[in-house]
Amino acid sequence: MFQPGFDDHRRTVSTPSGEISYVQIGAGAPALFVHGIATNAHIWQNLIPLLAGTRRCVAIDLPLHGQSQASAEHQLTVGAFADTLAEVCASLRLDRIDLVGHDTGGAIVQVFAARYPELIHTLTLTDCETQDNIPPEAMAATVDAARAGQLAATAPALLADPAAARAFFASSFENPDLLSAEMVDSFLRPVIGTPATAARFQELIAALGPDDLVTAEPALRTLQAATLIAWATDDEFFDLKWAHWLHQLLPGAREVVEIDGGKLFFPFERADELASHIRHHWTTADAWVPKY
Repeated sequence: MFQPGFDDHRRTVSTPSGEISYVQIGAGAPALFVHGIATNAHIWQNLIPLLAGTRRCVAIDLPLHGQSQASAEHQLTVGAFADTLAEVCASLRLDRIDLVGHDTGGAIVQVFAARYPELIHTLTLTDCETQDNIPPEAMAATVDAARAGQLAATAPALLADPAAARAFFASSFENPDLLSAEMVDSFLRPVIGTPATAARFQELIAALGPDDLVTAEPALRTLQAATLIAWATDDEFFDLKWAHWLHQLLPGAREVVEIDGGKLFFPFERADELASHIRHHWTTADAWVPKY
């Protein structure tokens, strides 16, 4: 279900990538929340109200997602999305950011941090891609269909079948009963609701690959920002081993926090638990000494 009043805080900002829709709640130092493929800012709707007492929490809809459209010229790659984040930061005057990424948003955050380290205060990475796991194996059939030019054609049937549309996300929930028809529609309709958006979504999925993350790796190996890695243990897309890979990669990474029994969408389902870890991370970040 939707958090009552969450969208009452929605705004738009003009960037070179186009008009970007975002939700802003709270005041103080900025925290920027970045969602993954085929979701939007609503993935954070249970988490942000728990953190807004200490931060200006900004959750964007990436281009093509939620209420942010994608222009024909906008590339739909991890690297292009990272540059869009930089544009949003410039337009909203966000600096020394506490950056939170989930799913492909975590990959975008990694590339952003490598390209714009001067903007980062802290990182929080939840279940997300790494250079050796993009796209994840569980997405192989979807990626193959996109690269064969066959994915967009399936969009009308998926939208016309509520059970099938719900099943597209249900395996990523520990408790699928929390997944409402309203949320499914808010996730899917922006990316596949018309032939034009379905074609762009197909383009996005087909382009998923490691290049931007591989290029970012040298800079990430020197990134000193304190980093929280919070990972669901039962995620079929992002095995726990990738959390430990990130822990070895990032000098500022603390211990890996395991969300026992959690699945991919745990930031929505188990927001209280994640908020507790993030609050501690933000409170103690400035005293954290990087590993090397």
